[in-house]
Amino acid sequence: MRSIAVANQKGGVGKTTTSVNLAVGLARAGKSVCLIDFDPQAHATLHVGVTPGSHHVSGYDLLTADVSLAEATVQAAENLVVVPSHIDLSAAELTLATKPGREAILRNRLAADPRCHGGPGSFDYVVIDCPPSLGLLSLNAMAAVGEVLLPLQPHFLALHGLSKLLETIELVHDHVNPRLSLLGVVLCMYESSTRLSSEVGRDVADFFATSAERHPSWATARLFETRIRRNVRLAEAPSFGQSIFEYAADSNGSQDYASLAEEVVQAGVAGLADVRAAA
Repeated sequence: MRSIAVANQKGGVGKTTTSVNLAVGLARAGKSVCLIDFDPQAHATLHVGVTPGSHHVSGYDLLTADVSLAEATVQAAENLVVVPSHIDLSAAELTLATKPGREAILRNRLAADPRCHGGPGSFDYVVIDCPPSLGLLSLNAMAAVGEVLLPLQPHFLALHGLSKLLETIELVHDHVNPRLSLLGVVLCMYESSTRLSSEVGRDVADFFATSAERHPSWATARLFETRIRRNVRLAEAPSFGQSIFEYAADSNGSQDYASLAEEVVQAGVAGLADVRAAA
């Protein structure tokens, strides 16, 4: 099973849109996917057609109460279950402030679920939508997963955000989760007609290609070839409780996220081949 946290400390960059449509794209490709909504705004929950509070267990309960991952999941579509969010998640940091091992709660919940280890009905992917901050919720996600995907809006402040996230990934890798790595960066809200978009894309690619001393946590990171083009259909889909694939199957957004899902799958195949070659 592969586990991916979709993270960026800046809001409005396409993080939730990427989390949901990547998860649905993988599910449509025949993969069994668990989407975990760790953003108190619950936008990913709404995006897949689940009403926050309609299920008796949410991501908040998963962190603060003695409940299992199985109790928290809701069937959202074929091959896709979701752990819904709730506004209560915004109080999780305060609730868990004095709890020992609070950064590893989600990791323990995943470790206790047989579907995360090749058991019956096992997951191929766990995708976590992180909040736009680097607090306890994001830390729990990064402590539990193997990979981080960073959606990036193509503007010049993006590289600053990238460097901050890299610092966080390095710290989590060194002190909490040594298997954590940056899978890569995907450019969202991309406009090929503007010079700015192409320049930022080039800067990110050059950064990964020319960094002399890479930390092990991002040594193999790449800029994904897929660009998520600016598309009004992507903005409209959540209000209908649908992914871009259901809402506008023939749109640029649908094509782009299908391409991204394929790239993510291929990145895992390539990584497995590298591990076998090293062995």
